[in-house]
Amino acid sequence: MLKALVYCENEFTKIDGKVANGLVRQSEKYEIVGIIDSAHAGLDAGEILDGKKNGIPIFSSTVKAVDGLGYVPECFIYGIAPLSSFLDKDQRQTLILAMTLGMNIINGLPEYLTEDKEFIKIAAINGVKILDVRKPPNRKELHNFTGKIKNVKIPVIAVMGTDCAVGKRTTALLLVNALKKEGLKPVFVTTGQTGILQGSRYGVAVDVLTSGYASGEVENAILNACERENPDIIVVEGQGALSHPAFTSSVAILKGAMPSGIILQHPPKRINHCDYPDFPMPSLKSEIELIESFIKTRVIAITLNHEEMTDAEVDIIQLEYELRYEIPTTDPLKYGCDKIVEKLIQDFPSLNKQKVIL
Repeated sequence: MLKALVYCENEFTKIDGKVANGLVRQSEKYEIVGIIDSAHAGLDAGEILDGKKNGIPIFSSTVKAVDGLGYVPECFIYGIAPLSSFLDKDQRQTLILAMTLGMNIINGLPEYLTEDKEFIKIAAINGVKILDVRKPPNRKELHNFTGKIKNVKIPVIAVMGTDCAVGKRTTALLLVNALKKEGLKPVFVTTGQTGILQGSRYGVAVDVLTSGYASGEVENAILNACERENPDIIVVEGQGALSHPAFTSSVAILKGAMPSGIILQHPPKRINHCDYPDFPMPSLKSEIELIESFIKTRVIAITLNHEEMTDAEVDIIQLEYELRYEIPTTDPLKYGCDKIVEKLIQDFPSLNKQKVIL
């Protein structure tokens, strides 16, 4: 794996730092050797994110990181996912400095640095490369929806949410790991830049695709995963929320994946939509009803984002939701995904037959 620094100034552990947060939790493509965030300099990234040290240090600047590590990592990842799609002046200078030090730039913004004349010139002078993770494939490489998804015989589970940045990808990956421990063969299909950066072999950043191809690309990723991996189950990452007025990716994901079941991620203490304070959060009930009326499938489990919640509050809400909605509810980061795995095996008997004795 390539060694990488992740830039997340003033955003690590926060909502807009979700790219860096995800890479700290799991990365199969890059070895994360440090986070840049002066607000947490000197601390361990795993400890402040999840309460468990993981040996990834946090530095106050790029220069401090290189000095502290004693070498220049191969890559410099822009690890912030803001509502704004463009770098500010200071961020541009930070990426330029990284290139002059000899690091390749990994960019997750929909601002394509491979089309920026200044970045192209500086990269060439310093012999480094720029990768725009969210740059869509060329039009001739995109796929129309075919309907072949209806021929997929294994369970396809989509992890949707009641808002953006609630932990859908984190839950999906934790579920994949839990399924593997059961001896099953799951495949994760990503729909965003962080999943791609973490090493997912299947999927595309859906939000930068034209609407005519988005559902087709989701379908194509699932079909490719089935053909190449022969998995027991597919877990698809959701984006945004079906009810959210600012995002349409959920529509493409649900149409393209035609999921066998939905896991719904929800932050009980969040009052308004992320980045949209004038738009109140939907209720779980309304989101479940919307999803189940939009696509012919069921919400089979609820997963919690425990932001602003005590452990006692999580336990109370978990029990309350299970009684009210009569489906398993868990906080995956605190309590794992065992309940969900049990539910999946119960609802899809083929999974029980596929379990491998380890």
